[in-house]
Amino acid sequence: MRSLIPCRVLVLLLAWLVPLAALAAPGSYTGEAPVNSQSDEDRAVALKAALANVVVTQTGDSAAPARPDVAKAIEQAERYVLQYQYRRGSDASKFVLVAQFDSAAVDKLLRRTGGTGTEAEAVDAPAEATVWIGGINDANDYARVIAYLARNNFVRSAQPIEARGDGVLVRLSLASGLARFVEAAEMERVLGARAGVRVDGADAALALTP
Repeated sequence: MRSLIPCRVLVLLLAWLVPLAALAAPGSYTGEAPVNSQSDEDRAVALKAALANVVVTQTGDSAAPARPDVAKAIEQAERYVLQYQYRRGSDASKFVLVAQFDSAAVDKLLRRTGGTGTEAEAVDAPAEATVWIGGINDANDYARVIAYLARNNFVRSAQPIEARGDGVLVRLSLASGLARFVEAAEMERVLGARAGVRVDGADAALALTP
């Protein structure tokens, strides 16, 4: 029977599993993998490695990615990705791909294949939330916020409600919980949480990153 994952790719996945899984926080659905470039081919391999690391983190089993059903899902890692970005690796000529995966979909996969999964699916269930986004000083800032919300995979829809001071109240329909959306926005360095700031009618206060 032919292997579900080509040998070359499987070797890369296993080589990256232990060091990268150790870097992930318990319960994290964010996976990382080194890449030599930002090409489509390198990204496809890195996404598989990143998802494999998430599976290991969630199950505590380094052999889990090799199970046939899990390996088949890892081959289709793009289906589980919410968003990704690159950062420089330790070698200036290389990058690290950082991918955020759909926690509900990963949990469903693990339950279906005999993995444990977590209760994060309830925490990250689709949600409706109103957020205040500050740091908007002109029309360009406003356009930047709207464009970001339009392309963010966590946001199903965004409806501006009211302008206040240097910010705007926006009603969001999310594909995840609010906390997961904020985490992803901060990771992309577009929006950041305003700790200790409360705005009437808002579930969270954010600010546009300069």
